[in-house]
Amino acid sequence: MITDVFKLRPRYGEVDQMGYVYHANYVSYCHQARNELLRKLGLDEITLDDNNVILPVISFDIIYKKPAHYDELITIKTTIKELPKVRFNFEFEIKNEQNTLLSKAKSTVVFANSKSRLPVSTPSFVAHILIREFENITA
Repeated sequence: MITDVFKLRPRYGEVDQMGYVYHANYVSYCHQARNELLRKLGLDEITLDDNNVILPVISFDIIYKKPAHYDELITIKTTIKELPKVRFNFEFEIKNEQNTLLSKAKSTVVFANSKSRLPVSTPSFVAHILIREFENITA
């Protein structure tokens, strides 16, 4: 299992009249957290793009438990539980400064060729990095 933690403070424009983070912003937050995890692994969007790989989202599920608020430090824990084949699954837990669970989400992306837009198996350079990370964790 590979995990990472990403922290952010919701900006004023991301909250609604009630002072709660607008629900659609959680998708963006999870996208940021996923990208930060991949960046730390050396799989940033530039590297993927240079290798003609894109990661279109095919599903995103979220359960809202409690609202986040403007300028409240929130933590997003991103987890990769298994090696991908074509589909690449991510799980997210969003908590506030009191460690209260605000929401849980799951996102699935697929590896696709950026030119043909067709799904492909996990590119070998991605597989090598992920396998190494999984081995380091279990070692």
